[in-house]
Amino acid sequence: MKIEVIVGIVLIALGALALGYGQFSYTKETEAVKLGPIELSVQEKETVNIPVWAGGASIAAGTALLAFGALKRS
Repeated sequence: MKIEVIVGIVLIALGALALGYGQFSYTKETEAVKLGPIELSVQEKETVNIPVWAGGASIAAGTALLAFGALKRS
C-alpha cells in the first residue's frame, strides 16, 4: 500500500471518531501547595471539545488522499 492510502484511511477513521464522540477528557495533576517535605497535589479533569468542522475536514482530506492515490496508481 502507498503512503497516501494509509494516511487517507487514518484521517477518515479519526474524522469519524471526532464526529462520533465530539470530545475527550484527560486528568491533569498539579501541585497545589508545597511546604517543605509536605506536598499537596490536585487532580483536575480537563475536557477538550472537538469541533464538527474538524471531523468533517479530516474525512474530506482522507477521501481526497484516497482519490489522489487511486489516480496516481492508474
